Amino acid sequence: MTVRILLCDDHAVVRAGLRALLSSAPDIEVAGEAATGEEAIALTRRLRPDVVLMDLQLGEGMDGVETTRRILAAEEPDGGTGTTPHILVLTTYDTDADITRAIEAGATGYLLKAERPEELFAAIQAAAEGRTALSPPVASRVMSQLRTPRPTLTPRERDILGHLVQGLTNRDIARSLYISEATVKTHLRRIYDKLGVTTRAAAVAAAKEQRLIP
Repeated sequence: MTVRILLCDDHAVVRAGLRALLSSAPDIEVAGEAATGEEAIALTRRLRPDVVLMDLQLGEGMDGVETTRRILAAEEPDGGTGTTPHILVLTTYDTDADITRAIEAGATGYLLKAERPEELFAAIQAAAEGRTALSPPVASRVMSQLRTPRPTLTPRERDILGHLVQGLTNRDIARSLYISEATVKTHLRRIYDKLGVTTRAAAVAAAKEQRLIP
């Protein structure tokens, strides 16, 4: 069975390279290309691919995780009877935060761009059949997370951390979120505890390293 693919990557050169690579596989057909999340959603509705090969970082607009979530949550277009496509993430990012967000959004697989072509082909076939496909380093991270679950930030803590990354003071954060400075300090203490840090600078560094903020 030929697997129909939609490529979603904001770099034209990467898409061209993937199209050329996938053309060498007799059982894989590239049905279309998208440079943004919005294009990917529209083309998924129109082309009905079996698998969407999804990058995580798509420049301006929604990222690959949000695009994945919206594609999988969308109703069948025009009352059709086609099945929802499987999403196979193909990215250079392998942080715990990226992996967790993608899996929680519904991605069937998570592959790194450093993988060999035959491993990519096999992952596409696995994803088309609804089977999980993970790069070995990603699988190791997932197992590690299962053994030692990391504390997660609440939506409010993520809001505050995002403002912190922008360099805002406690007063500025309080004004922006319409809460008191005391409440901001309370949330910051919890954020520090969860990230295992003791200073604002360390929290910002951890947020960037772990890609906790979209």
